[in-house]
Amino acid sequence: MNIEQANAEAVERMMEARPVLVGLGKALDVIPGMHQNLLLHAGPPITWERASGPMRGAITGALIFEGKARNEAEAEALVRSGEIRLEPCHHHQAVGPMAGVICPSMSVYILENKTHGNRTFSNLNEGYGKVLRYGAYSEEVLAKLHWMEEVMAPVLADAIEASGGLDIRALLAEALQMGDEGHNRNKAGSILYTARLAPFIAKVAPNPGVAADVLKFLGDNALSVLNPVMAACKAMADAAHGVEGSTIVTTMARNGTDFGIRVSGLGDRWFTAPVATPKGLYFPGFTAEDASGDIGDSTITETAGIGGFAMAAAPAIVTFVSGTPKDAINTTLEMYEITTAEHKYFTIPALDFRGTPTGIDIRKVVEKGITPRVNTGIAHKDAGVGQIGAGLVRPPMAMFEEALIAFAEQYRI
Repeated sequence: MNIEQANAEAVERMMEARPVLVGLGKALDVIPGMHQNLLLHAGPPITWERASGPMRGAITGALIFEGKARNEAEAEALVRSGEIRLEPCHHHQAVGPMAGVICPSMSVYILENKTHGNRTFSNLNEGYGKVLRYGAYSEEVLAKLHWMEEVMAPVLADAIEASGGLDIRALLAEALQMGDEGHNRNKAGSILYTARLAPFIAKVAPNPGVAADVLKFLGDNALSVLNPVMAACKAMADAAHGVEGSTIVTTMARNGTDFGIRVSGLGDRWFTAPVATPKGLYFPGFTAEDASGDIGDSTITETAGIGGFAMAAAPAIVTFVSGTPKDAINTTLEMYEITTAEHKYFTIPALDFRGTPTGIDIRKVVEKGITPRVNTGIAHKDAGVGQIGAGLVRPPMAMFEEALIAFAEQYRI
């Protein structure tokens, strides 16, 4: 068995994947295995008993949105009874930011990897602050979700179809040249995304007022493109999964309680350890004492070679997650130590257009004692509050060590 050759194959597949946004559809209709009594969530598997505050809040909000519960007590009773099942987004070719909850009647982006043929999915982005993905479920939060579903989603679906599809790999490559890193800073990417859809939104919207409202919502939200970007990164990472003898990480995800990874050559087994609490900048009135543990599927961006790994492309990110522009550059430089390749298509102007560090190798993580760098939003620890800041976090080393031991046992090395 040649591990280097297997890793080269896995990372080549990851880089050559070309995810294109091809449509928008109801989760129930398009996500494999979705059914009326299933909620998908971020991270590795979790139960209600072990779920964090924001995860419980998002589950509650989703069940209220679906008309299955009126409050947290009813939501909890449904989940505990087994009537409502909880399963990771990653088990259904999907990803979701923060709590990542996707319910059957939500619309989701459909991404198709034109190189390898696999499809992936993600929900729509609500913007910053008090939103479902951060565990909030007030009337205001639910009203926005209903508007997104009833007004915006049909327009977006028709606009994406009329556009013929958006190449998200190409969009990301351009956004990195414009000061984004693809995880927490998506200002350029969201502008590009909105601009490319705008003519089609204007064409397919039922009237100018709806077109204006949809364009304003997308334009005001600097995270509009995050969800299709996450699904694109999922498509890239999935293309690299299942390569015999590969030590490349193809999933990193958190549910607010556990951080989990999966490795290309180790099948669909999760390796988990308790999450850390991000360190960063807090909104006025909040401190680290209010913070939930690390949460969300958005670490799929780092898995695919952007996000925290591309911070050198986005020095302004430090105004949101803390640190200095030099820290952003050093973060990227450190990640070259634990990766296999430099990305062919994602390059960094500040590093003389060097490709982003791509393909996390569990051997290098353990050998060098360096865990991946992640930048992330911070949720309040209690259900119903929402986002309280943003910062930086590292995954626990224990799960990389466990994965490496499992690899050695499986391949008898």
